Amino acid sequence: MTSSDLAVRVRDLRKTYGDFSAVDGVSFDIHRGETFALLGPNGAGKSTTIEILEGYRDRTSGEVTVLGEDPQRGRLDWKARLGIVLQETGEQGNVTVREQLAHFASFYPNPRNVDEVIAAVGLEQKAGALIRTLSGGQRRRVDVALGIVGRPELLFLDEPTTGFDPEARRQFWDLVRELSDEGTTILLTTHYLDEAAQLGDRAGIIANGGLVDIGRIDEIGAPDARVPLVRWRENGVPQERRTREPGAVVAQLFDALGHEPDGLEVVRPTLEDVYLGLVGHHATEIIELERAS
Repeated sequence: MTSSDLAVRVRDLRKTYGDFSAVDGVSFDIHRGETFALLGPNGAGKSTTIEILEGYRDRTSGEVTVLGEDPQRGRLDWKARLGIVLQETGEQGNVTVREQLAHFASFYPNPRNVDEVIAAVGLEQKAGALIRTLSGGQRRRVDVALGIVGRPELLFLDEPTTGFDPEARRQFWDLVRELSDEGTTILLTTHYLDEAAQLGDRAGIIANGGLVDIGRIDEIGAPDARVPLVRWRENGVPQERRTREPGAVVAQLFDALGHEPDGLEVVRPTLEDVYLGLVGHHATEIIELERAS
Protein backbone atom coordinates (compact mmCIF):
# COMPACT_ATOMS: atom_id res chain seq x y z
CA MET A 1 0.00 0.00 0.00
CA THR A 2 1.35 3.43 -0.96
CA SER A 3 1.08 6.64 1.03
CA SER A 4 -1.51 7.90 -1.46
CA ASP A 5 -3.84 5.10 -0.30
CA LEU A 6 -3.78 6.47 3.26
CA ALA A 7 -5.95 9.28 4.58
CA VAL A 8 -4.20 9.21 7.98
CA ARG A 9 -0.75 7.95 8.93
CA VAL A 10 0.38 8.03 12.57
CA ARG A 11 3.75 6.80 13.80
CA ASP A 12 4.90 6.74 17.45
CA LEU A 13 2.62 9.63 18.43
CA ARG A 14 3.30 11.07 21.86
CA LYS A 15 1.76 13.90 23.85
CA THR A 16 3.05 14.68 27.32
CA TYR A 17 2.15 17.22 29.96
CA GLY A 18 5.07 17.35 32.34
CA ASP A 19 5.50 13.79 33.63
CA PHE A 20 2.07 12.68 32.38
CA SER A 21 1.78 10.88 29.04
CA ALA A 22 -1.67 11.45 27.53
CA VAL A 23 -0.66 9.61 24.33
CA ASP A 24 2.24 7.19 24.52
CA GLY A 25 3.66 5.81 21.27
CA VAL A 26 0.47 5.33 19.25
CA SER A 27 0.77 4.17 15.61
CA PHE A 28 -1.97 3.41 13.08
CA ASP A 29 -3.16 4.04 9.52
CA ILE A 30 -6.59 4.91 8.15
CA HIS A 31 -7.16 3.92 4.54
CA ARG A 32 -8.96 6.25 2.17
CA GLY A 33 -12.67 5.50 2.04
CA GLU A 34 -12.85 3.40 5.21
CA THR A 35 -14.68 4.06 8.45
CA PHE A 36 -12.27 3.67 11.35
CA ALA A 37 -13.54 3.57 14.95
CA LEU A 38 -11.16 4.78 17.65
CA LEU A 39 -12.45 3.38 20.93
CA GLY A 40 -11.46 3.72 24.55
CA PRO A 41 -12.65 4.77 27.99
CA ASN A 42 -12.71 8.39 29.11
CA GLY A 43 -9.19 9.66 29.74
CA ALA A 44 -7.61 6.96 27.57
CA GLY A 45 -6.02 9.45 25.15
CA LYS A 46 -8.36 9.18 22.18
CA SER A 47 -9.65 12.77 22.36
CA THR A 48 -6.07 14.07 22.50
CA THR A 49 -5.18 11.89 19.52
CA ILE A 50 -8.17 13.18 17.55
CA GLU A 51 -7.37 16.82 18.36
CA ILE A 52 -3.80 16.34 17.12
CA LEU A 53 -5.09 14.86 13.85
CA GLU A 54 -7.51 17.76 13.45
CA GLY A 55 -4.74 20.31 13.98
CA TYR A 56 -6.21 21.67 17.22
CA ARG A 57 -3.40 20.42 19.44
CA ASP A 58 0.34 20.09 18.83
CA ARG A 59 2.06 16.76 19.45
CA THR A 60 5.15 16.31 21.60
CA SER A 61 6.79 13.89 19.16
CA GLY A 62 6.07 11.37 16.44
CA GLU A 63 4.96 11.61 12.81
CA VAL A 64 1.42 12.48 11.71
CA THR A 65 0.09 12.92 8.18
CA VAL A 66 -3.56 13.74 7.44
CA LEU A 67 -4.60 13.94 3.78
CA GLY A 68 -0.94 14.30 2.89
CA GLU A 69 -0.27 17.21 5.28
CA ASP A 70 1.19 17.64 8.75
CA PRO A 71 -1.76 18.92 10.84
CA GLN A 72 0.53 21.28 12.75
CA ARG A 73 1.19 23.12 9.49
CA GLY A 74 -2.19 22.66 7.80
CA ARG A 75 -3.40 25.71 5.87
CA LEU A 76 -6.95 26.81 5.14
CA ASP A 77 -7.13 24.83 1.91
CA TRP A 78 -6.23 21.68 3.88
CA LYS A 79 -8.78 22.45 6.60
CA ALA A 80 -11.48 22.88 3.94
CA ARG A 81 -11.03 19.18 3.11
CA LEU A 82 -11.99 18.16 6.65
CA GLY A 83 -15.36 17.84 8.32
CA ILE A 84 -15.37 17.96 12.12
CA VAL A 85 -18.19 17.11 14.52
CA LEU A 86 -16.97 17.85 18.04
CA GLN A 87 -18.45 16.37 21.22
CA GLU A 88 -19.71 19.81 22.24
CA THR A 89 -19.81 23.06 20.31
CA GLY A 90 -21.54 25.41 22.74
CA GLU A 91 -23.51 26.73 19.76
CA GLN A 92 -26.42 28.89 20.93
CA GLY A 93 -27.41 30.44 17.63
CA ASN A 94 -29.41 33.59 16.99
CA VAL A 95 -29.78 32.40 13.41
CA THR A 96 -31.95 29.72 11.89
CA VAL A 97 -30.78 26.23 11.04
CA ARG A 98 -30.88 26.98 7.30
CA GLU A 99 -29.05 30.32 7.73
CA GLN A 100 -26.27 28.70 9.75
CA LEU A 101 -25.80 25.91 7.23
CA ALA A 102 -25.85 28.29 4.27
CA HIS A 103 -23.22 30.41 6.00
CA PHE A 104 -20.94 27.42 6.57
CA ALA A 105 -21.54 26.09 3.06
CA SER A 106 -20.21 29.37 1.64
CA PHE A 107 -16.75 28.56 3.05
CA TYR A 108 -16.32 25.47 0.84
CA PRO A 109 -15.59 25.12 -2.87
CA ASN A 110 -18.07 22.28 -3.49
CA PRO A 111 -20.64 22.18 -0.68
CA ARG A 112 -23.67 19.94 -0.45
CA ASN A 113 -27.13 21.32 -1.07
CA VAL A 114 -28.23 22.90 2.22
CA ASP A 115 -31.80 21.60 2.12
CA GLU A 116 -30.58 18.09 1.30
CA VAL A 117 -28.29 18.18 4.33
CA ILE A 118 -31.12 19.43 6.55
CA ALA A 119 -33.27 16.53 5.36
CA ALA A 120 -30.43 14.05 5.86
CA VAL A 121 -30.18 14.90 9.57
CA GLY A 122 -33.96 14.98 10.04
CA LEU A 123 -34.44 18.69 10.66
CA GLU A 124 -36.84 19.60 7.84
CA GLN A 125 -39.45 20.77 10.35
CA LYS A 126 -36.87 22.94 12.13
CA ALA A 127 -35.11 24.50 9.13
CA GLY A 128 -36.56 27.95 9.91
CA ALA A 129 -36.17 27.71 13.69
CA LEU A 130 -33.54 29.62 15.64
CA ILE A 131 -30.80 27.27 16.79
CA ARG A 132 -31.07 28.50 20.38
CA THR A 133 -34.68 27.25 20.53
CA LEU A 134 -33.77 23.66 19.62
CA SER A 135 -33.52 20.75 22.02
CA GLY A 136 -30.13 19.25 22.85
CA GLY A 137 -30.65 16.37 20.43
CA GLN A 138 -31.72 18.73 17.65
CA ARG A 139 -28.66 20.92 18.20
CA ARG A 140 -26.55 17.79 17.94
CA ARG A 141 -28.08 17.15 14.53
CA VAL A 142 -27.11 20.70 13.53
CA ASP A 143 -23.52 19.88 14.57
CA VAL A 144 -23.56 16.85 12.28
CA ALA A 145 -25.04 18.88 9.43
CA LEU A 146 -22.30 21.50 9.76
CA GLY A 147 -19.69 18.72 9.67
CA ILE A 148 -20.90 17.26 6.37
CA VAL A 149 -22.14 20.31 4.44
CA GLY A 150 -18.68 21.01 3.01
CA ARG A 151 -18.47 17.54 1.39
CA PRO A 152 -15.28 16.64 3.32
CA GLU A 153 -12.75 14.05 2.21
CA LEU A 154 -12.16 13.11 5.85
CA LEU A 155 -14.93 13.38 8.43
CA PHE A 156 -14.22 13.33 12.17
CA LEU A 157 -17.24 12.18 14.18
CA ASP A 158 -16.64 12.56 17.91
CA GLU A 159 -19.55 10.96 19.82
CA PRO A 160 -21.93 12.05 17.02
CA THR A 161 -25.16 10.46 18.26
CA THR A 162 -25.11 11.70 21.84
CA GLY A 163 -28.66 12.85 22.59
CA PHE A 164 -30.21 10.98 19.65
CA ASP A 165 -33.20 8.73 20.26
CA PRO A 166 -32.95 5.13 18.90
CA GLU A 167 -34.79 5.96 15.65
CA ALA A 168 -32.61 9.02 15.03
CA ARG A 169 -29.49 6.93 15.65
CA ARG A 170 -30.56 4.42 13.00
CA GLN A 171 -31.25 7.24 10.53
CA PHE A 172 -27.84 8.70 11.26
CA TRP A 173 -26.20 5.32 10.66
CA ASP A 174 -27.82 5.25 7.23
CA LEU A 175 -26.37 8.69 6.53
CA VAL A 176 -22.87 7.57 7.56
CA ARG A 177 -23.15 4.54 5.28
CA GLU A 178 -24.16 6.80 2.38
CA LEU A 179 -21.15 9.05 3.03
CA SER A 180 -18.90 6.00 3.14
CA ASP A 181 -20.36 4.69 -0.13
CA GLU A 182 -19.50 8.07 -1.69
CA GLY A 183 -15.86 7.57 -0.69
CA THR A 184 -15.70 9.73 2.43
CA THR A 185 -13.10 8.60 4.95
CA ILE A 186 -14.59 8.62 8.45
CA LEU A 187 -12.89 8.60 11.84
CA LEU A 188 -15.48 7.75 14.49
CA THR A 189 -15.27 7.84 18.26
CA THR A 190 -18.23 6.54 20.20
CA HIS A 191 -19.12 4.94 23.52
CA TYR A 192 -21.88 3.00 21.77
CA LEU A 193 -20.11 -0.21 20.85
CA ASP A 194 -23.03 -1.37 18.70
CA GLU A 195 -22.57 1.84 16.70
CA ALA A 196 -18.90 1.06 16.11
CA ALA A 197 -19.80 -2.50 15.11
CA GLN A 198 -22.48 -1.30 12.69
CA LEU A 199 -20.42 1.43 11.02
CA GLY A 200 -16.75 0.57 11.38
CA ASP A 201 -14.59 -1.31 8.90
CA ARG A 202 -11.75 -1.44 11.42
CA ALA A 203 -11.26 -0.33 15.01
CA GLY A 204 -8.41 0.68 17.25
CA ILE A 205 -8.74 0.38 21.02
CA ILE A 206 -6.77 2.81 23.12
CA ALA A 207 -6.24 2.60 26.88
CA ASN A 208 -3.93 4.52 29.20
CA GLY A 209 -2.47 6.40 26.26
CA GLY A 210 -1.50 3.32 24.25
CA LEU A 211 -3.06 1.34 21.43
CA VAL A 212 -3.90 -2.11 22.84
CA ASP A 213 -5.36 -3.64 19.65
CA ILE A 214 -6.29 -2.77 16.09
CA GLY A 215 -7.98 -4.70 13.31
CA ARG A 216 -11.17 -5.45 11.44
CA ILE A 217 -14.31 -5.18 13.54
CA ASP A 218 -15.01 -8.91 13.27
CA GLU A 219 -11.41 -9.89 14.04
CA ILE A 220 -10.27 -7.52 16.78
CA GLY A 221 -9.30 -9.09 20.09
CA ALA A 222 -7.36 -12.20 21.00
CA PRO A 223 -8.55 -15.42 19.30
CA ASP A 224 -10.02 -16.74 22.55
CA ALA A 225 -12.12 -13.59 22.94
CA ARG A 226 -14.21 -14.60 19.91
CA VAL A 227 -14.98 -18.17 21.02
CA PRO A 228 -18.76 -18.74 21.29
CA LEU A 229 -20.42 -19.93 24.50
CA VAL A 230 -23.13 -22.64 24.56
CA ARG A 231 -25.50 -22.36 27.54
CA TRP A 232 -28.29 -24.65 28.66
CA ARG A 233 -29.96 -26.03 31.81
CA GLU A 234 -29.70 -29.63 32.90
CA ASN A 235 -32.08 -30.74 35.68
CA GLY A 236 -32.52 -27.06 36.46
CA VAL A 237 -28.77 -26.50 36.86
CA PRO A 238 -27.16 -23.91 34.50
CA GLN A 239 -24.45 -25.37 32.25
CA GLU A 240 -22.11 -23.73 29.77
CA ARG A 241 -19.30 -24.68 27.43
CA ARG A 242 -17.00 -22.40 25.46
CA THR A 243 -16.24 -23.92 22.07
CA ARG A 244 -15.20 -23.07 18.54
CA GLU A 245 -17.75 -25.61 17.26
CA PRO A 246 -21.04 -24.69 18.95
CA GLY A 247 -23.08 -26.58 16.34
CA ALA A 248 -21.31 -29.83 17.22
CA VAL A 249 -21.90 -29.28 20.95
CA VAL A 250 -25.60 -28.60 20.37
CA ALA A 251 -25.87 -31.77 18.26
CA GLN A 252 -24.22 -33.80 21.06
CA LEU A 253 -26.70 -32.42 23.57
CA PHE A 254 -29.63 -33.36 21.33
CA ASP A 255 -28.24 -36.90 20.93
CA ALA A 256 -27.66 -37.31 24.66
CA LEU A 257 -31.04 -35.96 25.79
CA GLY A 258 -33.24 -36.88 22.87
CA HIS A 259 -34.71 -33.39 22.84
CA GLU A 260 -33.66 -29.75 22.88
CA PRO A 261 -32.03 -28.84 26.20
CA ASP A 262 -33.86 -26.34 28.39
CA GLY A 263 -32.67 -22.74 28.02
CA LEU A 264 -30.41 -23.57 25.09
CA GLU A 265 -28.60 -20.58 23.60
CA VAL A 266 -25.42 -19.93 21.67
CA VAL A 267 -23.78 -16.66 22.67
CA ARG A 268 -21.28 -15.17 20.26
CA PRO A 269 -19.09 -12.45 21.78
CA THR A 270 -19.91 -8.95 20.56
CA LEU A 271 -17.51 -6.09 19.97
CA GLU A 272 -18.55 -4.81 23.40
CA ASP A 273 -17.50 -8.10 25.02
CA VAL A 274 -14.14 -8.00 23.24
CA TYR A 275 -13.64 -4.31 24.07
CA LEU A 276 -14.38 -4.78 27.77
CA GLY A 277 -12.05 -7.75 27.88
CA LEU A 278 -9.19 -5.84 26.27
CA VAL A 279 -9.62 -2.67 28.32
CA GLY A 280 -10.15 -4.58 31.56
CA HIS A 281 -7.13 -6.82 30.94
CA HIS A 282 -4.95 -3.82 30.14
CA ALA A 283 -6.09 -2.00 33.29
CA THR A 284 -5.26 -5.09 35.38
CA GLU A 285 -1.76 -5.25 33.87
CA ILE A 286 -1.17 -1.57 34.73
CA ILE A 287 -2.29 -2.09 38.34
CA GLU A 288 0.00 -5.14 38.71
CA LEU A 289 2.97 -3.21 37.30
CA GLU A 290 2.31 -0.30 39.67
CA ARG A 291 2.13 -2.69 42.65
CA ALA A 292 5.41 -4.33 41.61
CA SER A 293 7.27 -1.03 41.21
